[in-house]
Amino acid sequence: MITISTDKTKLNIPFIQNFLKDIYWAAGRTIDEVQTTIDSSVCFGIYLNDVQIGFARVVTDYVVFAYLMDVFIAEEQRGKGYSSILIDAMMKEPVLKEVKIWRLATSDAHYLYEKFGFKALAHPEKMMEKITI
Repeated sequence: MITISTDKTKLNIPFIQNFLKDIYWAAGRTIDEVQTTIDSSVCFGIYLNDVQIGFARVVTDYVVFAYLMDVFIAEEQRGKGYSSILIDAMMKEPVLKEVKIWRLATSDAHYLYEKFGFKALAHPEKMMEKITI
């Protein structure tokens, strides 16, 4: 049985960090850094028979803006629709219902997010970033 929870006490932090430390967008992220990101976000764990198989988080002000981050499903569980279930739960989360602008960055999962109304930026020339890595 698949369940989604926003209860941070249920999250398997070593599982999350083990995945993130090797993925292109979070390479090298330490367990302390993972914990800090969790503490500062609305987090979603996805569980198969009470075993965590994926994770996602949202950084938000709860009204104007939300940014999806660190969305993943464990390799052995991919291709079963679990990422769609996870994103759907995030989009329907009551504490996020007032958010007007949702954003994310992806190199390889555009098809997934397009199902939920995401599209390329209308005016990317207005966006800026500062990277301190």
